[in-house]
Amino acid sequence: MQLVHPAPGRLRAGAVRGLSAAMAGALATAAAVAGQSPAAADPVEEAPVEVQVNANLGLGTIDEAAFGVNHAIWDAHMNDPEVTSLLDDAGIKVMRYPGGSYSDIYHWEDHTAPGGYVAPGTDFDSFMGSVEAAGAQPMITANYGTGSPEEAAEWVRYANVTNDYDAKYWEIGNEIYGNGHYGNGWEEDDHADKSPNEYANNVLDYAEAMKAVDPTIEIGAVLTTPGDWPDGIVGPGDSADWNNTVLSIVADTIDFVIVHSYPGGDSADEALDRVSRLPGQLRQVRRQIDHHAGERSAEIGIALTEVNSKVEMNSRPNGLFAAEMYMTALENGVFNVDWWNVHNGPTEVNEVDGEIGFNDFGLFSSGGCVDDVCQPEVNTPFHPYYGIKSLTNLGAPGDTMVASSSTSEEVTAHAVHQADGDMNVMLINKDPDTSYPVDLNYAGFTPDGEEPIVHRYGRGDDDVTQIAAPEAGPQILEPYSITTVTVSPHSDEATVSAPGAPEVTAADSTSATLSWPASDSGTPVRYEVYEQVGANAQLLATSTSTSLTVPNLPPGSEHTVNVLARDADGKLSRPSEPVTLTTTSPQDSTCRVTYNVDTSWSSGFVATVTVTNLADTTINGWSLDFTWPSDGQSVQSAWSAQVTSDGNNVHVTDNGDNAVLAPDGGSTATFGFVGANSAANPAPTVFTLNGTVCNTA
Repeated sequence: MQLVHPAPGRLRAGAVRGLSAAMAGALATAAAVAGQSPAAADPVEEAPVEVQVNANLGLGTIDEAAFGVNHAIWDAHMNDPEVTSLLDDAGIKVMRYPGGSYSDIYHWEDHTAPGGYVAPGTDFDSFMGSVEAAGAQPMITANYGTGSPEEAAEWVRYANVTNDYDAKYWEIGNEIYGNGHYGNGWEEDDHADKSPNEYANNVLDYAEAMKAVDPTIEIGAVLTTPGDWPDGIVGPGDSADWNNTVLSIVADTIDFVIVHSYPGGDSADEALDRVSRLPGQLRQVRRQIDHHAGERSAEIGIALTEVNSKVEMNSRPNGLFAAEMYMTALENGVFNVDWWNVHNGPTEVNEVDGEIGFNDFGLFSSGGCVDDVCQPEVNTPFHPYYGIKSLTNLGAPGDTMVASSSTSEEVTAHAVHQADGDMNVMLINKDPDTSYPVDLNYAGFTPDGEEPIVHRYGRGDDDVTQIAAPEAGPQILEPYSITTVTVSPHSDEATVSAPGAPEVTAADSTSATLSWPASDSGTPVRYEVYEQVGANAQLLATSTSTSLTVPNLPPGSEHTVNVLARDADGKLSRPSEPVTLTTTSPQDSTCRVTYNVDTSWSSGFVATVTVTNLADTTINGWSLDFTWPSDGQSVQSAWSAQVTSDGNNVHVTDNGDNAVLAPDGGSTATFGFVGANSAANPAPTVFTLNGTVCNTA
């Protein structure tokens, strides 16, 4: 993050927005801590929201590094024992250091950051004392901007050889794409060449030097987040954008990639809604890794090492955002999420949900003031802290995330099947005004019928609190609340364990071949492959061995699947880790389509599409159909063709002048358009010309 905490005595003064001085003074002591009880009962929807949980559809195992935060060397309170205890209570197991953009000016050996402020007691050893006290591990950002591979290697030596800190994760630089190469520069970078090519080649040098000291460490490279600046932009002198340039060089070396997410918007409510963009963004990152890493792709993880809404950040809806963002990221293939930041400082005073806030990135109060309005006591938790702490009642490292769905846009659900057998379901009511009854339904899991355990963080709660389960009827979700329901399983479970993680060993235009390690306990009668369709499971194929070919798949399609084992009593095991199958376009098609993004910016792009007739007969009049892979993609204007859209479906017809396509590739039709994208911008995978699926290779 480019925003950093100013030194003590230099806090920026922001406008007091929407508050009189008297009101601000009255609310200041209660700023962003526990919510107040509503003055009157909230209206309740009559029809229950149906939430479906499917234990047969696994979304992955929660990693030991899943729940993290950012610490910064300008934070004098980062190592307060109270802070360490609060983070431990919230299940935080990763602490990132030395702090956003400060990483690229920080020299660990003498604990200096030229041009920045370094607080006392924030040196590396002091930080590691807090990490160890919390039972956590560090995520260390090596200085790329003003450092060197040799300096980073000596840090690895000091950490893991001299002191046996066992620091596993090492990023190479922070937001290096913000070094001015694309016209906007907040990140310090002394390299004469600030291109992605230069960064990537230096990553190779850093990795070689650092792993020579400790070959067990993991190295991460910086990527841009799809749909966020400067994603898709080709800089001066470059042949491709940042991500494709970097990955083309480092894909054989790195162990993980780093992205950041600050959805923003006009309010925390809008940022909360924008979390729905994240799955598409992460899918595009994974596609990029797949393209450049090939078979090695599965070895490269994705870490979301900075996240915050960037708007109304101490508010109750931003507490919901924190819980929603962590789980959405983890369910979509991220192994680590780190909140920005533990402490940061106030920037402006605002009011959300009847409470005062300071638009402070921090989880805890820094005790600062904006004009005459001051934050509560130092280390007082803000709402996002409790949003993250709520996750301790949902899942822990080693537990399996499973598919869930909700019939209401105002209620989101996340489910975790614990290693001990319990099923936890987190229900987030994003509506500030209305309570919702919820009916929970399970597939692949049978509750024992006993009263569930319920935890809540909502208005009137000063912490994540256990509340009474309803005696009868549905669970009621209060406005702006996080409710987690825990049910125990019926004892009658499968006698076989989950198969090992599957891998795709081959794929063509209509099929894909999978293989997987056998269940390590019990004797399976057969293995079954299920596709994830929301929270519904579709059986694709079965096998009595540990491999199979899934047939009859549409060309150019993606399918996320789990493998389960069935025992002699007909019971299914827990699901394997998920894997995504991708079929190719048909190689023997009678048409070919090439799709090329000529230029792009954070919210739009220009694309050119070329259509070729490979059949032995002439085409006189053509129509082309394709579907956008991600919500938020659209065509704004076009030339050399007639383009119409219906939702994500796009229909293109010739313009008369290019209606005739000669046989055997004798001529082509080319058209272009200006497109818009609100987040991810992946290329369409299936193009149909006059009803025929075309080759896109």
